Amino acid sequence: MDVRKIAKLAHLEITDAEVALYTPQMEEIVNYIEQLNELNTDDIEPMLGGLTLEGQATAADREDLEIPSLGREAALSQSPAGVAGHFQVPKVL
Repeated sequence: MDVRKIAKLAHLEITDAEVALYTPQMEEIVNYIEQLNELNTDDIEPMLGGLTLEGQATAADREDLEIPSLGREAALSQSPAGVAGHFQVPKVL
């Protein structure tokens, strides 16, 4: 388990002590998840997006209605900074 590579992909800086701490923990997590490969799922019907008996019993459908948007003036009135009709945010690059 290459903890340093994973930390780099996540844009995290970790110390040698953290690598020593997290390596066995991550290996344990991966080993636990790999146990799912041992399950026999031949007789299990695939599910699509949570269509379970419980999900079917829940009335989650609603009519698709067109509603007016919040509008620029109302949205900008709630923002900490608005300039020339736009949200002003800190520079990130």
